Amino acid sequence: MKAIAYYASLPISDEQSLQDIELPEPVAGPRDLLVEVKAISVNPVDTKVRQNVQPEDGAAKVLGWDVAGVVKAVGSEVTLFKAGDKVFYAGSIARAGGNSELHVVDERIVGHMPKTLGFAEAAALPLTAITAWELLFERLQVREGKTEEGQSLLIVGAAGGVGSILTQLAKQLTGLTVIGTASRPQTQSWVKALGADQVIDHSQPLSEALKGAGLDQVTHVASLTQTDQHLDQLVEALAPQGKLALIDDPKTLDITKLKRKSLSLHWEFMYTRSLFETADMIEQHKLLNRVAQLIDAGTLKTTVGEHFGTINAANLRRAHALLESGKSKGKIVLEGF
Repeated sequence: MKAIAYYASLPISDEQSLQDIELPEPVAGPRDLLVEVKAISVNPVDTKVRQNVQPEDGAAKVLGWDVAGVVKAVGSEVTLFKAGDKVFYAGSIARAGGNSELHVVDERIVGHMPKTLGFAEAAALPLTAITAWELLFERLQVREGKTEEGQSLLIVGAAGGVGSILTQLAKQLTGLTVIGTASRPQTQSWVKALGADQVIDHSQPLSEALKGAGLDQVTHVASLTQTDQHLDQLVEALAPQGKLALIDDPKTLDITKLKRKSLSLHWEFMYTRSLFETADMIEQHKLLNRVAQLIDAGTLKTTVGEHFGTINAANLRRAHALLESGKSKGKIVLEGF
């Protein structure tokens, strides 16, 4: 089968950084689905793994943790899906990625694809939707419904993949006032269109920008990028006993700064359930099915920002380069081999 992989961590400008290769077809385990991959999307985790994880023993390493496709075969213990089902999922970081014609994935982290979306539009959603949902409802412990009126959520980096779906979830499913940050006119317009009540510029001091928007403090913060650079501003912006959640990888983070206000810190990593095969791993299956229902009901919309064409090494190198530039909005998708 066709696949895109790398053999050594190289700059994305190097043509060998991602290569078109051929691999044997994978075999589904007892709880696995064998999926014919129709579309993928690209995430910052792809670039981080490519830059920092050397393949073992010279083997090809396949990236890609957002897939939409069709179930080709199922393992002996599968109960949730059958051959022919359209599915979408983010997979497991402990297994080979989905940048290949065929892919195996545990059924417990797979959802039924939204009926109203094509494969490319569906592929934009799983990883970011899981991350945003878990961050909002499980880490920050915000309740669904309009019970959080009077409380507010600041989303730092709201124009990115996670921010694009988190903005919608918070606005559509909760009573939070939603403030997104974006630094360029086109990304600010994107965040506003997704439903944010206010959009501020994170290249300026956040506390001053909040005050300029008529808000002295916020009760919740989702820091999706450059948390270490913004930490002092986030602590200042948070109300006493507020909650700070993050998804990025700061080199250092002085959490003693949170003590004076009794702020709580929450880290969201959507691979935790699949990595440790937790007892509640199936919650990601349920979550993705719920997201599909919300998409089909028109409550949420896909977050495709760019369609880069066919799934091949050249187009994936372009996608990685754009992500590494920090100037992407929404999700980059590729479709077909």
